[in-house]
Amino acid sequence: MKVSNDLLLIVYVPTEFAEKIRSALGKSGAGQIGNYSFCSFSTKGVGRFLAGEHSNPAIGEKGQLETIEEERIEVTLPSSKLKKIIGAVKKSPPL
Repeated sequence: MKVSNDLLLIVYVPTEFAEKIRSALGKSGAGQIGNYSFCSFSTKGVGRFLAGEHSNPAIGEKGQLETIEEERIEVTLPSSKLKKIIGAVKKSPPL
């Protein structure tokens, strides 16, 4: 089977927001493979980060190491829709 999409986008998101991000990705044109849409692959894991002095964390506090349950969401997309799709993701919570 030939897939016409030429990019793979990977997004890490807190588990509680995963469905909203998958929906935003699908609605903006990501995850289209042949006659199927909203195609994605997800894995769950634990994300860790330390918000720096000049950050504006949506989760946690500056200078405090955070640990959070996250999903890694992977979707294929045509390069022609990259800006539109990234814009849709950025408008979705918690980004």
